[in-house]
Amino acid sequence: MTAPADKLKQEQPTDDGTMSLTAHLEELRSRIIKSLLAIVAGSGIAYFFLDEITNFLTAPVGKLYYMQPGEAFFTYLKIDIVAGFLIALPIIFFHVWKFFLPALTQSERAVLGILVPASVILFFAGLAFSFFLILPIALKFFMGFSTENLQTMFSFQNYFDFVIMFMLPFGFVFELPLVVIVLAQLGFLTSEFLGKYRHLIFFVSFVIGAIITPPDVISQISLAIPIGLLYEIAYRIVKHILRK
Repeated sequence: MTAPADKLKQEQPTDDGTMSLTAHLEELRSRIIKSLLAIVAGSGIAYFFLDEITNFLTAPVGKLYYMQPGEAFFTYLKIDIVAGFLIALPIIFFHVWKFFLPALTQSERAVLGILVPASVILFFAGLAFSFFLILPIALKFFMGFSTENLQTMFSFQNYFDFVIMFMLPFGFVFELPLVVIVLAQLGFLTSEFLGKYRHLIFFVSFVIGAIITPPDVISQISLAIPIGLLYEIAYRIVKHILRK
């Protein structure tokens, strides 16, 4: 049986600043709990603006319908949770970066103050790009199949699920330059490596678009093109600014 003193010693950082596996797992657990609590708090705030949020999301299509008794309730619940996640995003990104950057020097840890707001800005930029520019084009395309005998009638739940599955990938993809830059700064990537595989990115971006977006060509192309452009931006920054 491990003595309490020995257990405490295992959980403390070692002399070289690294942490034991037990300490890492405990830290991960703590940060997940704090992030979940932030989402709960964010959902509580979003509840008071639920009608405004719903009206904003449904503006591109207008009138919606619900086909099952509990559909409206559970869809509103989904909207509230997703809105709570977005409100809690700064806190979530803070804990993500804080967990993955424990090995940095004291001066490098100061970069955390830049990473968190940059992560949030890029994520919301991806959502805005998707909602205001790409989503209307996709909806117009799908609604164009309406005929005299075939009318468009969106279900509340199906529409919201489609919008979320359409928008969230853009938010995460817009984090690509930041992730690449951080990995390059830490020495895991070089401009030579990034340049070597540039010709594969266009193909891989379409594969990623096919996997994480709704099963339609417009969604896949709309996500694939930003992936290629963002990769190119990250490559240029690593090569010409960071000089890695």
